[in-house]
Amino acid sequence: MNRILAKEQLSQQVFRIRIEAPLIAEERKPGQFVILQLDTSYGERIPLTIADADTDEGSITLIFQAVGRTTGLLKDYSVGNEIENLLGPLGKPTHIENFGHVVAVGGGIGAAPLYPIVQAMKRAGNRLTVVIGARSRELIILEAEMQALADELIVCTDDGSYGRKALVTDPLKELCRAEPRPDLALAIGPPIMMKFCADTTRPFDVPTVVSLNTIMVDGTGMCGGCRVTVADQTRFVCVDGPEFDGHQVDFDNMLKRLGAYREQEETARRDCRIAEVQR
Repeated sequence: MNRILAKEQLSQQVFRIRIEAPLIAEERKPGQFVILQLDTSYGERIPLTIADADTDEGSITLIFQAVGRTTGLLKDYSVGNEIENLLGPLGKPTHIENFGHVVAVGGGIGAAPLYPIVQAMKRAGNRLTVVIGARSRELIILEAEMQALADELIVCTDDGSYGRKALVTDPLKELCRAEPRPDLALAIGPPIMMKFCADTTRPFDVPTVVSLNTIMVDGTGMCGGCRVTVADQTRFVCVDGPEFDGHQVDFDNMLKRLGAYREQEETARRDCRIAEVQR
């Protein structure tokens, strides 16, 4: 059992929780994730990236958006409640070194898994330009945390309610056009956003890393649900990733596969909403 030590709502349906998990806190590295299960008898297993850790306290921080059944239930957990099953750290860590100028792009909830990578890249001595974006101002998360690390922070909103009225690919293209070009781009967010980030950097030959954690299911390589095509070869996100060369990922195939269980996912969300009303 892992006890919830703190809980905070960051934006509409986005929550940050700090969980007692001393062994995971000691071992975790940027880019790695945990598998969380609220009910080991029949509950689903979901992957969540470790957003931060405190080895002194023996805790890890998770940031999640309540979009499915499990996250819909998790948002109602309070400080003191216990999570029945927490497994990790899993996945290959982010490769960290002093690349030079790193551009880190986070779309929506993607700012959460991006944050520990930005921390590590800063410690490695990189110059950091961070771009975070969302549909509107109330959906922007971790702005203050990113501001404290970035040499330059650019905030974009689709509706222009805060920062620049632009997609995150707009400042990314401007940075790629500048001289000298960035030495590395990182993009984490919705798959369609990562696809267009990779399309933006490709003509400029800027190496681009994307995190495909949204397609994971089991998290241990057994179910095969997270298979993706990278450089014309099948890879499994949970054990071979979750990070890959964005220019080599077949995003069109991945997007089709993500929609395969849309009907079942909507049924689960509906059941969760009904349960909330009944409570």
